[in-house]
Amino acid sequence: MIHSGAANDPSVKVRNTAFLQALQQLGWTDGRNVRIDVRWAAADAELIRNYTAELVALVPDVILATGSSTVGPLLQLSRSIPIVFTTVPDPVGAGFVNSLARPGGNATGFILFEYGIGGKFLELLKQIAPSVTRAAVLRDPGITAGIGQFASVQTAAPSFGMEIIPVNMHDTGEIENLVTTFARSGNGGLVVTASPLAMLHRNLIIELAARHKLPPVYYERQFVADGGLISYGPNIVEPYRLAAGYVDRIQR
Repeated sequence: MIHSGAANDPSVKVRNTAFLQALQQLGWTDGRNVRIDVRWAAADAELIRNYTAELVALVPDVILATGSSTVGPLLQLSRSIPIVFTTVPDPVGAGFVNSLARPGGNATGFILFEYGIGGKFLELLKQIAPSVTRAAVLRDPGITAGIGQFASVQTAAPSFGMEIIPVNMHDTGEIENLVTTFARSGNGGLVVTASPLAMLHRNLIIELAARHKLPPVYYERQFVADGGLISYGPNIVEPYRLAAGYVDRIQR
């Protein structure tokens, strides 16, 4: 297993536990009839590269990969080890599978959402704050999901009369500087797109939105549980339970 999130993140722990519990219900117990090696990358691209190489070198029966940031490097290293993925927005567009109906290759799994959800983010933002005319879109430009989500929001923007400004999330300093600069011009709101970096920096993002009175729309309910305003998106835990079923089928 390789997680794009951090080992000490409670929301990531919940997903990991959901997978392990579902796997156990299917008859697989770590240390008894299966060995599970776990890596936690904490949204660090270098760690992801190192950990994917480590796991491929172990030649496991199957790898569970969370998010586009881990699936891409794994497929660069192996086209034979079965890979089950979760929380990937667009596996076809990213080149991970040939099609949703017939994935082909050695990867399959569960999508997080399709990119049209970007329009819904803006719709909700206008509903909760009609005076907003500018939206800063926080995204990770280093992954295909970050590029695709921003393009979706940008495409929908004219129909809502919105100006869209990208905010890259490389580190805390960059996030704080760009959001602070954006907030100075007024009539602004935030759209936070899905990525390991967004989850890693969510407390900072929530605090910045409150400090600068920027109404935000988040992609995942954990942001709201931690004090954010509103979210719209899928149940992120359920795909981990479903992924256990795929791992079970591959193992058998």
